[in-house]
Amino acid sequence: MKLYSAIDLHSNNSVLVILNEKDWVVLEERYPNDLKTILAGLAPYKKRIQAIAVESTYNWYWLVDGLMDEGYDVKLVNTAAVKVYEGLKYTGDEHDARHLAHLLRLGVLPTGYIQPKEDRAVRDLLRKRAQLVRCRTTQILSIQGLVSRNSGKKINTDGVRKLDDETIGQYCRGNSVLELAVKSNLSVMRCLDEQVVALEKVVLKQARLKPEFRKILTIDGIWEVLGMTIMYEAGDMKRFKKVGHFASYASCVGSSRWSNGKKKGEGNRKNGNKYLAWAFIEAAHFAIRYNERIRNFYQRKMTKTNKIVAAKAVAHKLARACYHVLKDQEVFDEALAFA
Repeated sequence: MKLYSAIDLHSNNSVLVILNEKDWVVLEERYPNDLKTILAGLAPYKKRIQAIAVESTYNWYWLVDGLMDEGYDVKLVNTAAVKVYEGLKYTGDEHDARHLAHLLRLGVLPTGYIQPKEDRAVRDLLRKRAQLVRCRTTQILSIQGLVSRNSGKKINTDGVRKLDDETIGQYCRGNSVLELAVKSNLSVMRCLDEQVVALEKVVLKQARLKPEFRKILTIDGIWEVLGMTIMYEAGDMKRFKKVGHFASYASCVGSSRWSNGKKKGEGNRKNGNKYLAWAFIEAAHFAIRYNERIRNFYQRKMTKTNKIVAAKAVAHKLARACYHVLKDQEVFDEALAFA
């Protein structure tokens, strides 16, 4: 009889459940997060286990890799897309594992992409770079806020980067406490600049864009490091059958529920890749800055909405353009993308 397994993964332990074709529990056990122990629990049933569902938590690498090395068919669960019956009055780890095994048996388990082991180190380094870039942006915005609040003047990003003791004194009007606040942000920003550059050097030394991704550099706003971020986060582009699927995965489409012409709420906004979404927003900001046609599109959107929504509209266009450029292996046509 065929068996279906699921593992509810936690920080220090895992709940292993095995169901048969009739949804009867064959094994239900909590194990410490030790690969040998979990493999020993699975061993008596190995030949009959069709697949193992593992939750996509922050610490899944060791477990998924270990199971795959032993020859198991592993399904990485997209936890954001798993729906549980809302009428349940009690749920626990065992119930969660049983539910995942049940969905696996029915063939309706929502799964995520398992990045090849050899690509994960560079991908995680690019994610670290993105984290530092966001922290750097926070420092810049903080300085801009301090200057605007206390002097009534605006200062752009280039102005923030050129700040020295003299210009800081002019903006702060001799207020030593305010000067200290600005200098603190400035010191952190410059430290982050150094770390971002250091990470980029390592990434460029360790990896290159794959041949099928090279044409992504023809898209305005995308340079090599950002292109590699998109490449590693997107993975195998063949898994996206339509451009809308890719744009949705990049969180570049709206999420809403409508009935009888009225908005009834929002859909599953968490179902997507937040790192890919960030990459296209970054690309959008650079494209707006350096491409006149894209800047005009952004400004037209600005007349109808706000900066954030307008930037997301540009990101959506770039995500769709990225899909077509990679699928057709053609150079980016800005006139077609931003007609």
